[in-house]
Amino acid sequence: MSIEPGKTIVGFVGLGVMGQSMAGHILNAGYELHVYNRTKSKAEKITSKGAVWEDTVVELTTKCNVIITIVGFPADVENVYLGDKGILNHATKGTIVIDMTTSSPDLAENIYEKAKEKGIDSLDAPVSGGDLGAQNASLSIMVGGDRKTFDKAFPLFEVMGKNIVLQGKSGSGQHTKMANQIAIAAGLVAVCESLAYAKKAGLDPETVLKSIGKGAAESWSLNNLGPRMIAQNVEPGFYIKHFIKDMNIAAASSTRLGLKTPGLDLTLSLYKRMADMGFENNGTQALFKLFE
Repeated sequence: MSIEPGKTIVGFVGLGVMGQSMAGHILNAGYELHVYNRTKSKAEKITSKGAVWEDTVVELTTKCNVIITIVGFPADVENVYLGDKGILNHATKGTIVIDMTTSSPDLAENIYEKAKEKGIDSLDAPVSGGDLGAQNASLSIMVGGDRKTFDKAFPLFEVMGKNIVLQGKSGSGQHTKMANQIAIAAGLVAVCESLAYAKKAGLDPETVLKSIGKGAAESWSLNNLGPRMIAQNVEPGFYIKHFIKDMNIAAASSTRLGLKTPGLDLTLSLYKRMADMGFENNGTQALFKLFE
């Protein structure tokens, strides 16, 4: 099966902060797109542009050649794929399923094996880049699974991202995303501390950012989330509750691998404090509030 507009019917499950834009790029590329989301109102924008709403995951599954999911938590992934009304119990042989949720590597491997038994091809393909990356179709896409399936799915990945890498066997995409989240975690704390220091020293944080944002301290978090911190903007590009979920998965995976992660552990504890303070539905940049 070749994937191309006019021949491939794509199903997309999960129209959140990132999924909405990702699905939109697929629709704009000319693919017939069927969508499902737990909250139907979130689909109104994309259905007004030509996407077809489906009332259930089962209905979507039976009509599509390729199914992409980006939902909230591993439990949601498990339900949408392995539940009685899940994708793998209703997809036809030869269907390609792509989970782009940040989820458990072990679950990704389990889905791959269950899919293989049914003649269904499975990829785990979590993404990085936040709401801006999704909007600009510049996401980094980390993929685990078979090379032949990756090659088939590549045209779809290309309409959503720029840095698209097959990392290895099933689960490898999720392991790579854990490495990504571990790198981001301590970096977010550092950005907060840096801007808090600049403010305490009587400097203008925006002017400071012009210097350090182009030097050795340059990072995506500094240059994209730093301005939001300065502007006191806590709107979610990526929810705190989802980052806590990611860090919990990374911490559990690290423990299984026998790896100590003190930077990750500190960041996780700080974000749990944020959640306890009622900020779990705000963006990750809201961490700066602990440093004010």
